[in-house]
Amino acid sequence: MIPVNYLAILVAAIAAMVLGFIWFGPLFGKHWLASMGWDSAKIDSMRQKGMNMTYVLQAVGALVMAYVLAHALIFASTYLNVSGPMAGITAGFWNWLGFVVPTSMGAVLWEGKSWKFWFITAGYYLVSLCLMGVILAMWV
Repeated sequence: MIPVNYLAILVAAIAAMVLGFIWFGPLFGKHWLASMGWDSAKIDSMRQKGMNMTYVLQAVGALVMAYVLAHALIFASTYLNVSGPMAGITAGFWNWLGFVVPTSMGAVLWEGKSWKFWFITAGYYLVSLCLMGVILAMWV
């Protein structure tokens, strides 16, 4: 088993959640909601139903992503001969390009979402993976 720093994974996941709050709130929230086709009535309905489980599941997803990225970072540091923040950015970028981009394009190609939606969402994952990579790289 490859040893990982679980505290770094927790901090990276928390950072991804905070980034998501900012990204889909003050930064791009209005544009993202519009690209989803949601209005204030839809948001109010979701809030009334309670969004606690949604946040819990998203946090679990962030933990899984940070855990897997920690492993990718170890391989990147070992085989690509990079270290420090650059290793984190490198691992984050390549994981984003190889996994997030191809799978998230399905939302545009098959689900009818706009490219604006895709750029906002994929942009979040690019920044999030690179941020998590830097945090993890600093604690390896």
